[in-house]
Amino acid sequence: MTGSYDAPEVLDRREGPHGEVVLRRHGALLQIIANGCFLMDTSDGRSERLLVDAALTALPERRAPSVLIGGLGVGFSLAHAAADPHWGRITVVERERAIIDWHRGGPLAELTADALADPRTEIVEEDLIAYVNETFDTFDALCLDIDNGPDWTVTEDNQELYGQAGLASCARALKPGGVLAVWSAKPSAEFEGTLRNVGFRQVRTEEVPVARGVPDVVHLAVLPG
Repeated sequence: MTGSYDAPEVLDRREGPHGEVVLRRHGALLQIIANGCFLMDTSDGRSERLLVDAALTALPERRAPSVLIGGLGVGFSLAHAAADPHWGRITVVERERAIIDWHRGGPLAELTADALADPRTEIVEEDLIAYVNETFDTFDALCLDIDNGPDWTVTEDNQELYGQAGLASCARALKPGGVLAVWSAKPSAEFEGTLRNVGFRQVRTEEVPVARGVPDVVHLAVLPG
């Protein structure tokens, strides 16, 4: 006797500038698939919330600090930041138009409608590396949730973000004493070393246990100043 299996339902499929992105529903979960590889779903969100909270905790003396969230994803980081009145301006940079559309009136709106309506929130449709290279703005915190983290990127050009040049660009977008928080699907000692080589200090890693496998982590670092 074989058990039944409910196949995921494809809600939308788009071919974007960086490949195919798909939104699926599997039972109660919404899932984002990029170039055939699972990226994230709506099952938990603890590590994405830690990403935001850890950055804020590292900024105890700043009133209404500004935060740049790199990657909209399923919206956990944005929703959590917008639910906290301590944050000031909240800017989200997302390069996939499809993901933005899924939050603006699409299936993911149930998670982020209130956050998108918050006057502190701004959504920028752009590649994060291009944005930090070109912007004249600076932020108190950068919270990055791009791809699967430093050591396992689905999209090849995302690797640039986690190298010395990409992190130097992130540093330029931070105010002195600002915090860089980076989500990763697994710990990376090599990435910690790169952060130190670029000039970040107080580099540390916080773990979030998962049901199976290695824990999710948030890498944290402070820009001197």
